[in-house]
Amino acid sequence: MNSMTDPLADDIVKRISAAAQPDTGEAVTVKSSISSLGIQSLELTEIIFDIEEAYGIEVEMNTVDAWSKLKNVGDIVTAVRALLEAKTTNYAAT
Repeated sequence: MNSMTDPLADDIVKRISAAAQPDTGEAVTVKSSISSLGIQSLELTEIIFDIEEAYGIEVEMNTVDAWSKLKNVGDIVTAVRALLEAKTTNYAAT
């Protein structure tokens, strides 16, 4: 996934970067692991709430599920993209 041409990935990377405290000091990318960014479960929950609000979606998982399923920034991008596509499909069907 090339985030240079992916506005959704760019936006999510920017939102995660605001909460990140990377051990390495490296820039946040879609390949960055959540744990290496210094993001704990509370920060992950806040990031998910922020994304939900920004995109008008609802992530149907609790923090434990999110922590076990969302291993890197790309996983979050993929999950948000799927929710947005489902929302568009559901909206178009009505």
